[in-house]
Amino acid sequence: MCPGVARAAVVSRWQYFTRFSGTDPMADDSHDDGPLERDDQEIGAAVADDADALLDALPHYYRGEVSQANSAQDRIDQTTNWAITVLVALLSVVFSSPDMPAYLLLIGLIALSIFLSYEVRRYRFFDMYRARVRFFQENVYANALEPVGTEHPRWREELSDDLRYPTFKVSAREALSRRIRRIYGLLFAVIGVAWVAKVTLFTPETQWTEAAELPGVPGVVVAGSLLAFYVAIVVLAKWPGRRQAKGEVYGEEPGEWKANDD
Repeated sequence: MCPGVARAAVVSRWQYFTRFSGTDPMADDSHDDGPLERDDQEIGAAVADDADALLDALPHYYRGEVSQANSAQDRIDQTTNWAITVLVALLSVVFSSPDMPAYLLLIGLIALSIFLSYEVRRYRFFDMYRARVRFFQENVYANALEPVGTEHPRWREELSDDLRYPTFKVSAREALSRRIRRIYGLLFAVIGVAWVAKVTLFTPETQWTEAAELPGVPGVVVAGSLLAFYVAIVVLAKWPGRRQAKGEVYGEEPGEWKANDD
């Protein structure tokens, strides 16, 4: 159905209802001063009571949420790509000459931490859109394929509330833990191994404590600070141990979902 024809049909049904019933269940004087006519303001309510119009609108909403999730995923990937690019460039510079100081790798740790903070926020937005997509799939498409009932009987009300007042579905702590486990734990480990190699194997003419020191900071203190940093990274990666936000995969072995029921 053409979008213009569908919209005209919905408005016509709404006008028919208000004209012959003499009532407007959605009447609200607070909207009378708006720039749109009353019928245009409440067109969504007319769609809600018309199954055909609702079924026409839902696929467009679903595609929009999928597009939002894909866009958020692309932003996460771009952040990760920049983090890896900066790391590779920094390693190339540090190991290009024995005279390059090891503390440049500490700058890499700071840069990776900044990228991680950006990615945590972007991941929370991605998870919000992905959660809506999964919520729609399990309550609409799953029930359409096998009508055994919805997972959430009030799914329309719950989805409407989330569209009116969007909320993150995963905490910042959990998002931080997941990104460290998936990506940044390995990147931090590469920096750590490179720093140890730089202050030991690549500076044989000096003590490692001298190679590790910063202006005014002894090498032992620098090493102790790095050790504390990596302990904190391990703790954050392990806590929380299980996903608290709603997940997507329920632990089935690969291929079991297509197994025969013999």
